[in-house]
Amino acid sequence: MANGIVVVGASQAGVQLAASLREGGFRHPITLIDGSTHEPYQRPPLSKDFLAGHVDAEGLRFRDREYYEENGIALALGSPAVHVERDHEGGVVVTADGSRHPYDRLVLATGAAPRRLDIPGADLDGVLALRDADDAARLKASFATTENVVVVGGGFIGLEVAASALKQGKKVTVLEAAPRIIGRAVGEETSSWFLEAHRARGMRIDTGVSLARLVGDDDGHVIGVELADGAVVRADVVIVGIGVVPRTELAEQLGLEIANGIVVDEHSVASDGSTLAVGDVANLPNPYGRCAEAMSRIRLESVNNAIEQARFAAGTLLGDPRTYASVPWFWSNQGDIRLQMAGLNVGYDRVVIRGDVPAEKFSVLYFRDDMLLGADCVNNPVDFMAVRQALARDRHLVPEDALRPEPLKTLFVDGATT
Repeated sequence: MANGIVVVGASQAGVQLAASLREGGFRHPITLIDGSTHEPYQRPPLSKDFLAGHVDAEGLRFRDREYYEENGIALALGSPAVHVERDHEGGVVVTADGSRHPYDRLVLATGAAPRRLDIPGADLDGVLALRDADDAARLKASFATTENVVVVGGGFIGLEVAASALKQGKKVTVLEAAPRIIGRAVGEETSSWFLEAHRARGMRIDTGVSLARLVGDDDGHVIGVELADGAVVRADVVIVGIGVVPRTELAEQLGLEIANGIVVDEHSVASDGSTLAVGDVANLPNPYGRCAEAMSRIRLESVNNAIEQARFAAGTLLGDPRTYASVPWFWSNQGDIRLQMAGLNVGYDRVVIRGDVPAEKFSVLYFRDDMLLGADCVNNPVDFMAVRQALARDRHLVPEDALRPEPLKTLFVDGATT
């Protein structure tokens, strides 16, 4: 393997895969290609700690530069991959500046790009998205000169940004097209609670709204959001957080199967039998057994999936392919509210709420046929760890036991439920 492995995307998944290859004894070249000029860094804190000023760009880096040098991992930064030339022995990745990076095996860790707002005025100055460090720096700078912040989209990113803006004294409005906020990720009980909690803190949140256009001034800067009913919400800055689109351009060039991401098998191998895809861009067999029947394939946008799938993918490249299995978990810091989720709630038919809801410390547990599928834990890390560890060890809990007052970690039992 003279040319080694090229990884397109110096993301959480890409960096983890390179590290796992070296830890597994891989001695051939490894190259990480990324269009960003920044050394590989964490993205989740951008909408949380970075905007709040708790961490700077330096503190977001995965590793020091010395790590990559000492482990022979080449960083090809600042010019994106734009083309792949393939032959029967491997291929070459070509970047925008004309650099050529030959490979024996190719890994796509290209992630996802923010979904664009498709209405008049979307290209006005002051209309921002948040996906990378440069986006976050622009947004943070805008807070210094703005008063009215409008967030389009009531998902995790939108609410995290909104909470940061509110904490910095801004007048914040969240506009969500769906009937409820964070509806794709949590059940109705959790969604309703977050809606009221944010409103009680002074945030305006409107659900079920349609946008007509963004209004600009004579200088081309956004000054408002016009709704379908003609009402205008004043805005000095508009943050668009309406989801992401997997970046499949290179996969399409290669003729790989695409379906909401790059379709891969249980070993992270794409349809050509050679290329691998990991992280946010990969559409994979559901690694979470308790929900696999209800949802056979999934594209997971989470740090833990990026890390775990990359580790398994490294095993594939090292000649030790194993079926990727894992318990998904996620988190979202929205001001002083910390939400931690373990498992998936796909197909649930019963909900149990534990804890002290008025005190903002509780858990929402999701069941199907008396099997625990997952939990949303609000300011309740003890319950989160109990659920996460129990699911990983295939321990069980029936709804009736979940209502008991003892600590949650003491209520799980071994063996299948009946």
